[in-house]
Amino acid sequence: MTYPVDMSVHPEVSAHFDEATNTITYIVKDPASDHCAIIDSVMDIDYAAGRITYDAADALIAEIEARGLTLDWIIETHVHADHLSAAPYIQSKLGGKIGVGEKIMIVQETFGKVFNEGTEFERDGSQFDALFKDGDTYMIGQMQAFAMYTPGHTPACMVHVLGDAAFAGDTLFMPDGGSARADFPGGDAGVLYDSIMKVLALPDDMRLFMCHDYAPGGRAIAWETTVAAQKADNIHVGGGKTREEFIAFRTARDSQLGMPQLIIPSLQVNMRAGAVPKDKDGNPMLKVPINAI
Repeated sequence: MTYPVDMSVHPEVSAHFDEATNTITYIVKDPASDHCAIIDSVMDIDYAAGRITYDAADALIAEIEARGLTLDWIIETHVHADHLSAAPYIQSKLGGKIGVGEKIMIVQETFGKVFNEGTEFERDGSQFDALFKDGDTYMIGQMQAFAMYTPGHTPACMVHVLGDAAFAGDTLFMPDGGSARADFPGGDAGVLYDSIMKVLALPDDMRLFMCHDYAPGGRAIAWETTVAAQKADNIHVGGGKTREEFIAFRTARDSQLGMPQLIIPSLQVNMRAGAVPKDKDGNPMLKVPINAI
C-alpha cells in the first residue's frame, strides 16, 4: 500500500486533555480554510452515579464556534475501551460526519454477543456516516486526509494522517510510554508490532499525536512526538527491537494488566458511534455482563 503522504501541508492542531480518562482530543484545522476535524472526542461519565455530562465536548464546541470554524469530520481512531465518545452530541451541535474503520463490524459482532444485544442492534457499522478502508482519503476543507489500517490493539484501529500530522490512536504512546495492550478480543501483539512498523515507515519528521498519556515517571502530560523520536527511543519498539522481542514483552505485560475502569460503558456506547443504548421503554440504560470480558 502506497499512502498519499503530503508533508507540505501543516495543519493547526489544538489539543484538549481529559484528566479523568487521560485522553487527548484534537481539533485539527485545514491551514488553507476554516474547516476542521475532531479526533477522539470524550463524553463525561460519573459511572458510580450513572450520570453523563458534556463538559469536555462543550469545550470543543466553544472553541470551534469562537474560531468561526466549520466541522467536517468527527473521527474515531478505534472503539475505545477507556472513554466514551461524544460524537453524536457534537454532531447535533456542529454537524460533520462521524467516521471509523470498516472493521468496526468485527467489534460490533464480538461485543454484541458479550452484551447480549438483540437483533435491533445493527452490526454493519450503519451507526457511522463513513467506514474507512486502508488508504481511504477524505477532505477537511482543502486538506486531504487518509486512513491507515493499524490493527493489533483492536481489529478496527486506524491511524489518521492529515498533512504532516498523524493521529496514532492507541497504536503508540509517547516514547517513554511504549505501546498499547494487545489482549482485548481481536487483539494480537504480533499484528500490533507490524502496524507500528507501518506507522514508523512514515517520514521521520511526521508529527505524531497520541490519544492517551499517563505521565510515566511523574513527568508533565505530553502528546506530541515524531516518527524519528519513536524509532529511536520508544521503550517497546525503538532502537531496532525485533518482532519476537516485542511479542514476548507485550504478552507478559498484558497478563499483568487489569481491565480499564470504563470498559463496560465505553464499549456499549462506542460501538454505537457514541450513542447510549436504551431499554425497551426508550430509557438510556447500560448493561453489566458478568464474567464475560
